[in-house]
Amino acid sequence: MFSKKSTVKYIALIIVVLSSAFACNDNDGYSLGDFRISIATVVPESSQTYSLLLDNGNKLWPAATDVYYRPQLNQRVFVNYTILSDKIDDYDHYIKVNDIWNVLTKSVIELNAENADSIGNDPVQVNEFWIGDNYLNVSFSFNYGGIKPHAINMVQNKMDGNPDTDQLELEFRHNSYNSPRSTLYDGFACFDLRPFRVEGKDSIPIFIKYTDWQGEQVVELMYKYNDLNKTKMQLSIPIISSTEYN
Repeated sequence: MFSKKSTVKYIALIIVVLSSAFACNDNDGYSLGDFRISIATVVPESSQTYSLLLDNGNKLWPAATDVYYRPQLNQRVFVNYTILSDKIDDYDHYIKVNDIWNVLTKSVIELNAENADSIGNDPVQVNEFWIGDNYLNVSFSFNYGGIKPHAINMVQNKMDGNPDTDQLELEFRHNSYNSPRSTLYDGFACFDLRPFRVEGKDSIPIFIKYTDWQGEQVVELMYKYNDLNKTKMQLSIPIISSTEYN
């Protein structure tokens, strides 16, 4: 069986998504030596400045930073940060950004006869699906041989006829481009679900199909439009470069 890459670049990070508040005591103050790592959505405030929206609804203002970062609208990131204050103005916390990494963030695309070959349907191991801040988040693993970046997509299959409007049927697709399958890599991607909101409803069930090494699998989730992520999850997510998949 394939072994996981073990270099410094692939250090696993513990990502903690909190239910409704940070786990620190406001009365104790904050230490500049403390840090945490969260997944967030970037909110550009100008071409050079940005705020961050956590999946629990908390808004963070980077009052200080150790890194230069150019914001892009609706970009998902992992952010390593230190809390500097409690609520100020419209922000739940002022923070110092210690580091920030873009996460592969894409729209769901239509699968049709024209793009079916390029989308591919090679095996991929899904570690976790979940929804946060209107994004379908996927932690996955795939075999990579170092020849060409693999393609990772979430698609709506329009070749099977008219979709059922009472549910959303998606497929998580992987194209390895027939590259050698020498090493198992971990990956992470986010897909925007907002275009699939149905007027007059507050939720829609999602069925996600994918193919792993055991065959076809289906996972069901409920997309509640106005619900924040109230589940505390701890994930081991590697920081890997974008050269393995896109």
